[in-house]
Amino acid sequence: MSTSNRKYKDSVFVDLFSEDEKAKENFLSLYNALHGTNLPLSSPVENIRLDNVMYMNIINDVSCLVDGKIIVLAEHQSTINENMPLRFLEYIARLYEKLQAPTDRYLRKLSKIPTPEFYVFYNGKEDYPETTVLKLSDAFITKPEQVPLELTVQVLNINTDKANKVLAACKPLEEYSLFVEEVRTQTQLDSENGFTNAVKICIEKGILREYLMRKSREVINMLVAEYDYDTDIAVQREESLRIGIQQG
Repeated sequence: MSTSNRKYKDSVFVDLFSEDEKAKENFLSLYNALHGTNLPLSSPVENIRLDNVMYMNIINDVSCLVDGKIIVLAEHQSTINENMPLRFLEYIARLYEKLQAPTDRYLRKLSKIPTPEFYVFYNGKEDYPETTVLKLSDAFITKPEQVPLELTVQVLNINTDKANKVLAACKPLEEYSLFVEEVRTQTQLDSENGFTNAVKICIEKGILREYLMRKSREVINMLVAEYDYDTDIAVQREESLRIGIQQG
């Protein structure tokens, strides 16, 4: 389902649901699980991810046009960012600008646009509810009775101990969650060989077996890049906290 040669690195999540040769099948499985539908593999799905450069060239968003909707998915393995609604607002504005013909906004007749939906899949180590909703209006300094602009983000905790129903309905997402947990376990046991060991063990257990057998080296490289990103973020947060304490 890939549409371009990108210079930045995808996460494993993005590769699985947006870029891999079986990404369309995986994405439709997830879409159907979220909507209680049964769209067939023949359904049109257009990858509309923005060619933007994110922090440290790591991208973790999936954006697809399907069934009259823009579906934007993101994965979080760290603390949930409560500013996600604002970030998604900026993101969807750029997507609409990309999708619409420049002249459409000046037409007198109403120009129809795809309905946006936003989802964040959380599989971090902190305790977080099975499902929650983040709202743009929660960030407003003042909030009138009639909110003039709203954007909601559904946050789904996909750690397997939460038994989120979307996992039971989407095998690729369930196996991805099991894969992340195995990576976490193996890197704690062996920081040097943890990624390689996790891939081997998952293949043996039948977790993302076909995908990992095809792309084991690529997956390990993606995991290394994600680890470097997370480590850098953690160091920056620790440094900011230390500076804040020093400044009182």
